[in-house]
Order: sequence, then C-alpha cells, then structure tokens
Amino acid sequence: MSTTIKLVLVLTFALGVNAQAQSPETPAAPTTRPAQRPERDTTRTRPVVPADSPEVTERLRRFRENNIDPNEPQSTRAAQVSAASMRPARLYCPPHGPLEVNIRRGSTGESLTLMLIDRNGEVLGMAKDVQGRVNLLEVISGIDSLERAAWLQLVQGDQPLGPPIVIQPIREPPPVRTTRATRPNSTATFTKIIGWGDRPLDADDPTIDEARKSWIAGDPPIISGFKIYTDMDVLIRTDHGEILVALAPDEAPSTAWNFRTLARDGFYDRSGFHRVVPADREGKPFVIQGGDPTLTGNGGPGFALALEPSTLPHDYGVISMARADEPHSAGSQFFFALGREGTARLDGQYCSFGYAVSGSRAVDSIAATPIADIAEGRPANIPVILTMRLVAAPARMPGIDRRQDRIKTTTTVGEVAPTAR
Repeated sequence: MSTTIKLVLVLTFALGVNAQAQSPETPAAPTTRPAQRPERDTTRTRPVVPADSPEVTERLRRFRENNIDPNEPQSTRAAQVSAASMRPARLYCPPHGPLEVNIRRGSTGESLTLMLIDRNGEVLGMAKDVQGRVNLLEVISGIDSLERAAWLQLVQGDQPLGPPIVIQPIREPPPVRTTRATRPNSTATFTKIIGWGDRPLDADDPTIDEARKSWIAGDPPIISGFKIYTDMDVLIRTDHGEILVALAPDEAPSTAWNFRTLARDGFYDRSGFHRVVPADREGKPFVIQGGDPTLTGNGGPGFALALEPSTLPHDYGVISMARADEPHSAGSQFFFALGREGTARLDGQYCSFGYAVSGSRAVDSIAATPIADIAEGRPANIPVILTMRLVAAPARMPGIDRRQDRIKTTTTVGEVAPTAR
C-alpha cells in the first residue's frame, strides 16, 4: 500500500472519531456499565468548515439580517421569506441617530407603511412605502423629541404585520422628593413620596407646597439616546393558572425592562406568591405579592432599581414593584393589585409598570389561598410560579388603547375573607 493511501486512511479515521458528539436532545441515561462506542462509517464523515470561512460568515450574516436560522428546513425558510417583517437593527441608538429598523417587503411586493402610535392609540407619525434598512429619524418627524415610549407598527394595506417595536427615549428620572409621615391609626413612620423634580404629587396639599420652596431644581431632562426592541408580553404560568402581562414602558421603562429581562432569563421560575393579602383592615381588596426566589420576602436579584414616576393607577390586575421603605430599593419582588378601593393609596408611592390582560381566574384563585399567618399574609401553601416566558405582543392600531384590555375580577370583596393586614 502506498504512503499516500495510508495517510488518507489515517486522516479519515481520525476525522470520524473526532466528529462523534452526543446530541443535547438525547442525554445518555445513567449506567454503571461503560458505554460501548458503535462503529462509524468513516466514509460519511464531512470535514468541519472553519469558523472564519466565507460560507460560515455569509450564513451568520443572513441569520442576523433576516432572523433566519440557516439550519432550518427550506420549506420553513420559504414561509418566512414570503411574509413581510420588521426588526430593530440594534438595541441602543445614539440621540442623533441613526435609529434604524430592517424591513423586509415579502413576496407579495405590496407597499408597507410605518405608524408611530402612542399608548392612547393616537398616530404620532407615519412613513409610507418603506423597505430595507430605514433610519426612523429621517422618515418620521418628531420622533427625536418623544417624551415617553411609543410603538412602531408595520402595516400592509390595512393589515398590521407582526408585533410592534417599542421606541423608548432614554431619560434619567427626575429626583424624588420625600418626607417622613405617620401611618394611619398608628405611630409608625415611613418615607412618603411627595413629588418628582419640581412637580408635587398633590398640588393642593399645603404642607407639600411649603416643602417645594426648599427643592433645588435639577438639570433639564435630556435624551441620552433610544432603546428600540420588539414588544413582548410576559406569560406567568402558576399552579393556579396562567397570567398574561402587558408591560408599560411608557410609564416605567427601566422597571418594565427589568421585569422582562428577569422573566426571560428564568429568575422567577419555581418561585411563588409568598404574600397574599386579599383585603386590608377595612375589607378593601389589596394585593398578592411574589418574585422572591427565597420565598421569605427578603430575597432579590442583587441590585436595586431607581424609582420611576409612573402614573399608571393601581387597580385590579395592575402589576407594580414591591420595595422597602427606601424609595430606590425595588429589585425583583412585585405585586398584583386586587382592586382600586384598597390600592389607590399606593399611587405615586410604588412603581406600577404593567397590567394583566388575561388570567383573572388565576389571580382570584391565588387571592383566595388559605392564609397560615394573617399578620404576615403567609399562605398555608405558597402558590407556585412554574415559569415565566416572553410572548410576542399583539399589533398596535390607531384608536386602540390596550389598557382597556386589562382584566376584570371574577369575584367580589365579600367572597374573600379579609385579613388583618
């Protein structure tokens, strides 16, 4: 046998051995016997393509630009290509741009329109016949002066396509103004928020008006850039049912993003609702609280959030951040309000950042959990958060205010035993 043939056989055998790998979908079962390696047909071994080869580079480029997995079947890719779509070019954009999205027209060739829509369903701007890489600052006037997040919707004819993109101006929240106050029917004091920047929460309160005289005006707010991302809802799966949460980046952008990120990355999985207070001392609907992996009420993500001046009213189904007495102490713990009557007093004191659009039965079922420790709101059996995951939010259309989709309770206050909280 010639030296060349021997060398080819040796290399072929080596490639065949090194190419063998265990599939992540089929992990090996535990065993006390050594696994027997099956013989391989080395003639079917393919050489590994270098990571920096033109072939790999092109496949990665197509994946990033079109969100197409190069390993998907051709039939699946063909279906994706036939539909028009829109994707952000990047998450963060500088204040003067470019603020870009990638728009794929699709196989029909019908012209596409972009609509910038606020939370009330009002159209703030529009761009027609768009495709390819589009700088929004060049086609939609006024987008550079947004004061709060808005939604960018792709439309073909009168049909919205896919989930909207959130256009969020990056601004520092104004300084929080506080004072010490006494709790009702108690001698205990707490830190009460009375204003933001130079704006009082209650302009008719004479004590706040007096305190305003000592407030030092800060620098005027500026836009440090934009955050641009696909709008997603958070699906909370519990052992009492599912709750679907729509986030409100227009009210509390950093808080909503924090919750979305923790949910996406599995922080809340296998945690629970460690505090259940179906009614306050006056019998008014109050809260169910979760988000602590330790289930003690003392756990968190290892960091604290700056309190944001959300104006979303606390009402049934609204989700808000729990915190300690210090205003900037929220982290991961959240609560669902169970009714306006008992939670209106939380407005301005806690940061509401979203609302449930489905799952009233799950919320009411958790609120009806038997309580082992009434003083602490400790359930006898803690309702479990099985998983949280992100799902695409529905399209935004003119004249539609999604806040109208907030859930309504399936019970009345009289059906829930009040607690001593």
